[in-house]
Amino acid sequence: MSGCRSPSISAGVKLPVTKTLKRCGWAQGSELEQDYHDREWGVPLHDDRKLFEFVTLEGAQAGLSWATILKKRENYRKLFADFDVEKVARYNTRKIESLLNNPGIVRNRLKVESTISNARAFIEITNEFGSFDSYIWQFTDGKPMVNRWKTMQDVPASTEISDAMAKDLKKRGFRFVGSTICYAFMQATGMVNDHTVDCFRYHEC
Repeated sequence: MSGCRSPSISAGVKLPVTKTLKRCGWAQGSELEQDYHDREWGVPLHDDRKLFEFVTLEGAQAGLSWATILKKRENYRKLFADFDVEKVARYNTRKIESLLNNPGIVRNRLKVESTISNARAFIEITNEFGSFDSYIWQFTDGKPMVNRWKTMQDVPASTEISDAMAKDLKKRGFRFVGSTICYAFMQATGMVNDHTVDCFRYHEC
């Protein structure tokens, strides 16, 4: 399968912050953003737990910056059972209220409640298709779509494929899965490679 692979460096070792490494424009900020860009963004994901993590994080990002979500990512992992979808699906009203009182995540009631309802919808898809991976990757025929953007301004916010994904997910009970969010999910999970052609990660694809 084509597409970005994880960089061949030891776990825990950060790539050097240097001008010789050309990155996508959005990843020029903090070391946290750079490390995420260098290790994860655009790498094809097929693990259901990780896919549920990105469904959750991309939904939480709505109206906020990705940098904000990255800063809260470890807290999301702790508070949402390391994205164990079966456990999250059983969260009750008391648990929701506890989450809403925790500053470690985005304390938006609709977003928190949608994470639980999305977990339940996620399980239904898994039961129907065998895995969420099998379901979601069908939108790109099971392989990454590799683009050739010269600048970040060329990258679309949504596409016909993300439109179709959003429509089907909503029909299946998901919330906070608009087309723009779905396209960001596709970028994050490597369903589409949107590294610009001058980014050092593009040439590892």
